[in-house]
Amino acid sequence: MSTWLLIFLSVLFIITMVLTFYAFRQEEKKMKRYEEEGDTIADEIKRSHDYESQSIKYHVPVQIWIYVVTIALTIIALIIIL
Repeated sequence: MSTWLLIFLSVLFIITMVLTFYAFRQEEKKMKRYEEEGDTIADEIKRSHDYESQSIKYHVPVQIWIYVVTIALTIIALIIIL
């Protein structure tokens, strides 16, 4: 049974890391697009303020949910196995 637990937790870890990497790549693509469009200092400052307000409202809760679900599934798997 512990083999199944290790396999399950490994798969869960990989899924979590893939989702985190996906979020990172989305932000990286956005930054490349801004660089290609050409930036003024005013645009960068505006985007910085927008990002700070949007990041706390959107990105942080998504990351929190990803890890909450992962931790909850891990605890459930441990309870089932033990």
